[in-house]
Amino acid sequence: MENWKRAVIAGSAGAAALLLLKRKRPAAVLVGGVGLAVLASEYPQQLEKIREELPAYVRAGTRFLELTMKIGQKIEELAEQRAARAFEELGEY
Repeated sequence: MENWKRAVIAGSAGAAALLLLKRKRPAAVLVGGVGLAVLASEYPQQLEKIREELPAYVRAGTRFLELTMKIGQKIEELAEQRAARAFEELGEY
């Protein structure tokens, strides 16, 4: 890879991160897209492979999100039960 391409990729990644920290999401997406476009022009076969595998990544992410939501609901239920028991104990005195 040529040095100027490395500089564009690194610069766009840094600029996108800085823009995200400044809460300027549209600009961050635009600048990050430039870096990704340069990277994709250098490695088109790898990008095509990622595009083909993307649905599997999304399914796995969705399953992980569902699992974390179930865990969160269970923790919420347990916290409510514990709070109800503590309130009942206070009422006994």
